Amino acid sequence: MSYWGYHLMLDVKGCEIQRATDPEYIKHFTQDLVRLIEMVPYGETQVVHFADNTEKAGWTVIQLIETSNIMGHFLDVNGDLYMDIFSCKDFDENRVIEALENHFHPIKIKSRFFKRQA
Repeated sequence: MSYWGYHLMLDVKGCEIQRATDPEYIKHFTQDLVRLIEMVPYGETQVVHFADNTEKAGWTVIQLIETSNIMGHFLDVNGDLYMDIFSCKDFDENRVIEALENHFHPIKIKSRFFKRQA
């Protein structure tokens, strides 16, 4: 069966706080992830701080890829991460999880992988 796209949604609990709140480290991780899952970046990696003065404050990363995008939000308060990867090119979800474990040493990762079709 042919699928239109592949969507990985990750809820990551308790990343190493020093790394999860460092915009340069987040950028480095994202660029490394693009290479690991064999994607082609489209434009620069954007890392921006959002939601100041709320419990949801943190760093949001956006990386366009030729086949769609990688987006994530790291919470300042506890290092939790919510990440989506969508691509019309298939990729190995296990490589993504391994990269998260190696870079951020989280307590727990919950993943959901969808094959999208109309």
